[in-house]
Amino acid sequence: MRKGNRISKVTTRTGDAGQTALVGGARVSKASLRVEAYGDVDELNSLLGLARARLTDAQIDEALGLIQNDLFTLGADLASPAEISVPRISDSFVATLEGFSEEFLKELEPLKEFILPGGAEAGALLHVARTVARRAERRVVALAEQEPVNAATIVYLNRLSDLLFIMARAVNRRAGVPEMMTDFSKRTK
Repeated sequence: MRKGNRISKVTTRTGDAGQTALVGGARVSKASLRVEAYGDVDELNSLLGLARARLTDAQIDEALGLIQNDLFTLGADLASPAEISVPRISDSFVATLEGFSEEFLKELEPLKEFILPGGAEAGALLHVARTVARRAERRVVALAEQEPVNAATIVYLNRLSDLLFIMARAVNRRAGVPEMMTDFSKRTK
């Protein structure tokens, strides 16, 4: 990777002993709850990139692009002690997700039973992303039980997992792929 006339290093070797630096320079274990939390957010962001690569729907793609940028803010928020000044997740980020949810819900039938994750490839990927968002949320909740965390990060991840479920349904509907409902009668024992 070139930066100007010099080569920018990706390999620093500073993490070879199993530690990494938070924003502000504090070193912590790569297995710390904080690193696990923002690592799950990073995984979610990458998965959304994959879902976008499979999407043909410009409206949902645009919303996911905004969410991917938000997830970088969320990651920075989680990687930064409270006294460090960085962009932080706020109620306005949550309100944006709620607006998207309301918009996409207008085209969907209300659910009367559970649906099986799947459908069109992009829809199925959004269902997987929803589960990763829930894992990230659980990890941030666990972190918040140990250390101070911006409470809006938990609310954001909660709303995001709901939105990803709604988006998966919308993608499948727009692709003409019917939802598969759970059938508990198939297992009687």
